Amino acid sequence: MGHTTNTATVALIGDRSPHVVSHARVPLLLEALAERDRLVLDAYWIPSEDAGAEGAVRGFDAVWVLPGSPYRSEAGVLAAVRTAREEGIPFLGTCGGFQHALLEFARNVCGLAGVAHAENDPDAADPLIEPLACSLVGHEAAVSIEPGSLAESVIGSRRTVERYFCAYGPSRHLDTLRAHGLRFSGHDEDGQVRVAELPGHPFFLASLFQPELSGDGSRPHPMVRALARAAVAHAAPEPTHPARAGSRTDGFMGAPQTVVTT
Repeated sequence: MGHTTNTATVALIGDRSPHVVSHARVPLLLEALAERDRLVLDAYWIPSEDAGAEGAVRGFDAVWVLPGSPYRSEAGVLAAVRTAREEGIPFLGTCGGFQHALLEFARNVCGLAGVAHAENDPDAADPLIEPLACSLVGHEAAVSIEPGSLAESVIGSRRTVERYFCAYGPSRHLDTLRAHGLRFSGHDEDGQVRVAELPGHPFFLASLFQPELSGDGSRPHPMVRALARAAVAHAAPEPTHPARAGSRTDGFMGAPQTVVTT
């Protein structure tokens, strides 16, 4: 007897490269989601330069801004984040995606038009994202999760150990972001922000760590699985999707897009 699979579309935002480990993990994660959870994500890569085009991510069931900064187009990434935030599209931002989610919120919700990302603008007068005091490139570290948060419901624990590959993080204006509705739901052992979410949004979660690097890719991190579930929920009943501007994960990424079992 055939079994129905749950299918949704996801826009993968970033300048894909075989040299970025998180990018190389994507096809493994998609395959595992399909085989283990029967959550089939029809995934399309959208380069940062194309992500800012009108309607670039509109119509997708999820938007995932992946690591790999500095992106070729900061503006394109910010436009994709804004569309997901304003239009209730399930969103996951990891590493650079986390940093740019905060940057977009600060500029467009908090009115902090002058804040910048120091990696993109080293001479900025008001950097929201600055070099970390201690680089987290290649590190693992504990993260404490706030009770009652989306992050806690997704991860299923008040404490988790996660892998990083970053050297930048948020440094200032955090109280302003909180006052405008952003919740910082995960912190390291020194109290530094590591997870952010947006209450009231169907699914908006971002982490400075990289859940793509969890394990060997055969068991997707709970955050990745949660994004897939949110995408499927967004897709039901399944809409008719327009032609996509990006490229699918076929080819260079090599991920199967559908799995049928009998």
